[in-house]
Amino acid sequence: MAISLQGLRTVIYPAPDLAAATQWWSALLGVAPYFQETFYVGFEVGGYELGLLPDGDPAGGAMTYWGVDDVGAAVDAALAQGATLHAPVSEVGGGIVTGSVTNPMGSIVGFIYNPTFRGE
Repeated sequence: MAISLQGLRTVIYPAPDLAAATQWWSALLGVAPYFQETFYVGFEVGGYELGLLPDGDPAGGAMTYWGVDDVGAAVDAALAQGATLHAPVSEVGGGIVTGSVTNPMGSIVGFIYNPTFRGE
């Protein structure tokens, strides 16, 4: 089963010191975050999401997400092609659904459905 990727949507950077990371990105981008809570900070950059995640591990690097209409179907299709589950499909708030797999080459591939994504 093939899936249709809609393009890149989100990159999430681990930020154990969320306050420092928020300050750094705000200064670099010249804008304040549009969403800021203790569990996640989000910036809109060129129509895309740049997120900061306090419980992420910097050793794992940034996580990227491809837009899809159905995250569950995308994860299932990847699993059928030999991937292994990295993070289960879950609704993370506001109707946003994410899930990720590790492909046979060892790369993590994230999928996201975001009903409010506009793009540019």
